Amino acid sequence: MKIDHSLPLEYSTKQNGLNIFGFWVFLAAEIMLFATLFTSYFTLEHRVGNGPSGAEIFEMTPVLIETLVLLTSSFTIGLGIHAMRIGRKKAMLTFFVITLLLGLVFLGFEIDEFITYIHEGATLQTSAFTAILMTTLGTHGAHVSFGFFWGASIIIQIKKWGLTPEAANKSFIFSLYWHFLDVVWIFIFSFIYLKGMM
Repeated sequence: MKIDHSLPLEYSTKQNGLNIFGFWVFLAAEIMLFATLFTSYFTLEHRVGNGPSGAEIFEMTPVLIETLVLLTSSFTIGLGIHAMRIGRKKAMLTFFVITLLLGLVFLGFEIDEFITYIHEGATLQTSAFTAILMTTLGTHGAHVSFGFFWGASIIIQIKKWGLTPEAANKSFIFSLYWHFLDVVWIFIFSFIYLKGMM
């Protein structure tokens, strides 16, 4: 395997470059998935039937905390990648751990939010609005959950085998995934929560 030391570690082999390109293609498919969910949401958001509307169940404080936590995790994963590029393995792992812990905090708030909605009568079966709301939020939450386990496996791999070109490649691709989830959340915050509270 030929390593090009003039490139960042995550791009240092031809295979690594292809892996990153392939992941961008995968993200394009993910964008289509969430675009479909958002389109469905905008179509169904006023079909509340006998159930509650967004204005009745959305609470600004927990949503703001979720947003702050997830955006902070985007910052820490960026710091982790920077540390990786300058060869600071311990700092990189620390920032990755912080990122995953923030991801867990986010998921805790989201689970609590789902429980609150269910107690207020907003379930998958209540109305078209609550069904698409739960589906959209649940899909994003499932992606964050998957990201947590993916990130944890990368941390374990780097602790065991060191910061190899392959591990750097996986770490960078993971950071792209995590940033993508943060961008999706900004759309959820803006077009579901803020719009729904008006």
